[in-house]
Amino acid sequence: MAAPCPEDPSLERHFKGHRDAVTCVDFSLNTKQLASGSMDSCLMVWHMKPQSRAYRFAGHKDAVTCVNFSPSGHLLASGSRDKTVRIWIPNVKGESTVFRAHTATVRSIHFCSDGQSFVTASDDKTVKVWSTHRQKFLFSLSQHINWVRCARFSPDGRLIVSASDDKTVKLWDKTSRECVHSYCEHGGFVTFVDFHPSGTCIAAGSMDNTVKVWDVRTHRLLQHYQLHSAAVNALSFHPSGNYLLTASSDSTLKILDLMEGRLLYTLHGHQGPATTVAFSRTGEYFASGGSDEQVMVWKSNFDVVDYGEVLKVPRPPAPLATSSGNLTVSILEQRLTLTEDKLKQCLENQQLIMQRTTP
Repeated sequence: MAAPCPEDPSLERHFKGHRDAVTCVDFSLNTKQLASGSMDSCLMVWHMKPQSRAYRFAGHKDAVTCVNFSPSGHLLASGSRDKTVRIWIPNVKGESTVFRAHTATVRSIHFCSDGQSFVTASDDKTVKVWSTHRQKFLFSLSQHINWVRCARFSPDGRLIVSASDDKTVKLWDKTSRECVHSYCEHGGFVTFVDFHPSGTCIAAGSMDNTVKVWDVRTHRLLQHYQLHSAAVNALSFHPSGNYLLTASSDSTLKILDLMEGRLLYTLHGHQGPATTVAFSRTGEYFASGGSDEQVMVWKSNFDVVDYGEVLKVPRPPAPLATSSGNLTVSILEQRLTLTEDKLKQCLENQQLIMQRTTP
């Protein structure tokens, strides 16, 4: 067997403590903590520092289905099959506040980038928006005709995207509370959806085993991947916007290169379905969870560049053209634009240096 190349993702460590399938994972802002939820009704907060004790938070009366750290990292939100949302303080005491408005399982929870509000999705067919600090329910978005599996805010907080068992992905305007567009191309229940870091695209995974990427400005299908042999359960964009990570019931994780429109890696670690994945806020690590009760932490390795530079301008994925020639051109155009931006920056920096040095 060939030795793994240093650029390949590597399994750093795995956490054992859950007593049933892991359903969700999320990193804190500083990557010091990793939260996971499970069918065992518990929430675990793991410390990335070796030999540190994990916190187990009990409070939900049924399976924990979703978890998300607030942008500041001071709060941790979770949703459950017990129909409630809880906001925890992720410390030793682990005190929590309960939010009630859904009438069925809460499947998904996500904070807005300013931390002022969060959005939830539920089997009661609604998407709900809540105020974090006033601890109250604000409004519902209800045009889905089946369970809503996932809902996410856009990076600027102006849009919300939701995925449902009615096989649609819906894009909502948060201010007008209206559905802007419905994407109906999936042939199965849509399990997960999220915004590209640039805010210009969305990616969705489905029980039809595919991943699709759409442009939210033109509503055009940009990319379509049929790489898994079973349902796609979760996905996560790398903060640079260049890569997409997927988890599937075929027990694999896959890393897609969105600029090239191709599969980069297939990772085998979980025994049984891989249920959840999430990149850390810098993209240096990613975590996965599975029905094997394990939480795994991987080191990305494949984009070892200056993350500060990368995070300034997340680039939207290249559209997948019908012919490979057009694809190459579109990739080249994007690369050149990036180079132009860099060049402009260098010239501006040089001018600044010149001004400082001239007496």
